[in-house]
Amino acid sequence: MSASLDVLFINPGDTRKIYQHLSNSFSAIEPPVFAATFATFLRKKGCSVAIFDMPAEGRSTKEVAEVAIMLKPLLVVIAVYGFQPSASSQNMPATREICNNIKALNSEIKILLTGTHPAALPMKTLTEESIDFVCDGEGPITIHEVVQALKVGDGDWSKVRGLWYWGGVHPFKMVRSNVSAPLVENVDEEMPGLAWDLLPMGKYRAHNWHCNYGDMVSRMPYASILTSFGCPFRCEFCCIQAPFKSGERVMGYKSEVNSYRLRSLEAVMKEIHCVVQVYGIKNIKIHDEMFVLHPKHVLGIAEAIKDRYGDSLNIWAYARIDTTKPVFLDALRSAGFKWLGIGIESGSAHVREGADKSFSDNDIRKVCERVKSAGINIGGNFIFGLPDDTHETMNETFALALEIMPEMANFYSAMAYPGSRLHSWARERGWPLPEDVDKGGPGWIGYSQHSRETFPLRTEKVDACDVLKRRDSAFIEYYTNPSYLRMVDSIFGKNAVSHIKEMTSLPSLKRVLFEKKD
Repeated sequence: MSASLDVLFINPGDTRKIYQHLSNSFSAIEPPVFAATFATFLRKKGCSVAIFDMPAEGRSTKEVAEVAIMLKPLLVVIAVYGFQPSASSQNMPATREICNNIKALNSEIKILLTGTHPAALPMKTLTEESIDFVCDGEGPITIHEVVQALKVGDGDWSKVRGLWYWGGVHPFKMVRSNVSAPLVENVDEEMPGLAWDLLPMGKYRAHNWHCNYGDMVSRMPYASILTSFGCPFRCEFCCIQAPFKSGERVMGYKSEVNSYRLRSLEAVMKEIHCVVQVYGIKNIKIHDEMFVLHPKHVLGIAEAIKDRYGDSLNIWAYARIDTTKPVFLDALRSAGFKWLGIGIESGSAHVREGADKSFSDNDIRKVCERVKSAGINIGGNFIFGLPDDTHETMNETFALALEIMPEMANFYSAMAYPGSRLHSWARERGWPLPEDVDKGGPGWIGYSQHSRETFPLRTEKVDACDVLKRRDSAFIEYYTNPSYLRMVDSIFGKNAVSHIKEMTSLPSLKRVLFEKKD
C-alpha cells in the first residue's frame, strides 16, 4: 500500500453511549490533548500527521474507519484517553468498533493503540483487539520508531522500544514485547504544545459550569492545555500514571515514585498566546492532573497571564486540599482562574485515608472557605463506594458536600480503573469488574460514570447497585437543594438557576443495574 500520510491519530469516543442524553448539551467536548501533543512530537521528527476527533466531529465508528481508509496512512494510532483524566477504558468499545471496521475495509492498514488503558493492559489489549501493536508507555517515541520501521519495510519490530506485537508466522504467531521506551525528557523542545491546526477548533465547548452555567454560545470556543506531565501523588483510585510507569523504570525511578515533568513558563505562555490570539479562546482548562502544586511554576504562570491578559480569561485547573495554599489564591484569581477542581472525595476521614487522602474535615472546611473568599469557584469532587465506604459514610460524604456547598459538585461512583492500585486490590478479592463478563460485567463501557451500563465497584458493606443509587440520588438532591439554588442565584444569577433546573428536570439516567435489581 502506498501511504500518502505517515500517521493518522484517531480520538475515539461515543458520547451518546458514555453520557446518554447528557451528551446533547450539558457535557463538554474537549480537545484530545495527548493525541495533539504526540502529533507535534512526530512533526518535529519530519513525519506527516493528521488527527480525526470522533467526539468533536460527531461521527460513527464506521465513518471514522472510512476516513482512515480514504487518508491511506502508513499507521493508524488510536489514542485511548478519557474525557476525565482516569476514564480511558470507557472509550474501548468505540475503539474496538473502529479497529474492526478498518480491518474489514483494509486488513493491511497497521493499527497501534496507545493511552492509559492499553498501557495498563498491553497483553489483554493486543490479544483481544483487531490491531497490530500496543504501546506500553508514554507513546511518542514508540510511535515514531514504528513509523521508521514501517518505512524500512523489513517487518522487524524487535528494535522498537515500548512495543507489544505479534511475532512468528500463522498459525504459530505469539505475543512479543520489547524493552520499554524512556519518557520524553526535553518536553519543551520535543512536545511544545498541541498541534492546534490539525483540530476542528470550532467544535470544542466548555463544561456548562465552567461558564457559570451559561448558554451554549458562551461555552465556545474552548481549549485544554498541558503545563505538566504526570502526577507525584498516588491516589488508590487513579490510573493516570499507567502510561508513564514503564518509562520510569527505564530511567531508574523507584517503583513507589511517580514522574512529574513541568513545561517551562515560556512554553506554556507561548501556547496560551496561540489559543487566545489565533483562535480567540477565553475558556481554558489546564488539563494537568495536578496543577496547583509547585509555587514557582504556578505563580510564574499566574503572574505572566495577569501581565498579558489581566482578568479577561476564564480558566480552571485541578488542585488538592493539601496543595491549595493561601499564597496561590489571589495570584490565580487575578490571572483569570475562576474555578478550581478540588478532590474532596469522602466525608469520612477514615475512608479518605484509605484512598491516600489524609487530610481532616477541618482542613477541607478551611481550604474551601479560603478559595471562596478569594473569589474562586469550587468544583468539588466526591466519590461514593471507596473501599471502606458504608451506607453511613456515603451519607457523611453527601452531608459534607451540602455543608461546603461548592458551586459545582461532581458526584462519582468509585471505579477500579485498569492501571490503578484499586484495580489490583479488587482483583485480589475476586470482586466483579466491568470486564468480567462471566460475572455479570457489561464490558469496558461499564467504566463510564453516566452510561446505561455503568458498573461501579462494590465495597465490603455496600453492593454496586446501592453505590450507584447513592451517586445518582446525590446528584438530584444536591442540584435541587433550595440553599444551593439560592447560592447560585446570588453568584451567577437567575439564568444559571434556570439552566440547573432544566438539567435536573431531564429524565433519569437509565441504569442496567437498577433494571436487574427491580
